[in-house]
Amino acid sequence: GHRRKNWKVRKFVLRDDPAYLHYYDPAGGVEPLGAIHLRGCVVTAVEDMPDTKKYDADNILFEIITANEIHYYLQAASSTERTEWIKAIQSVSRTGK
Repeated sequence: GHRRKNWKVRKFVLRDDPAYLHYYDPAGGVEPLGAIHLRGCVVTAVEDMPDTKKYDADNILFEIITANEIHYYLQAASSTERTEWIKAIQSVSRTGK
């Protein structure tokens, strides 16, 4: 959603060897649409994002900033899920290969 003005639903698979977050079309498909390299990244919760409507992002956004300083904004299904994703990605960014 950070490069386009609309949000798209994606299926994410977190891997630690190598440290990547691959994303897929939720309708199916074996090949990923893309990947985010997580080694050395920073991931944080996003509490307020000016370009989003309140009902679109009610405290469930998080941001991944890669080592190459590429910013990705993702929206979780719930605040609990957001916390789980942040913890998992932080772990992989430190220990993954």
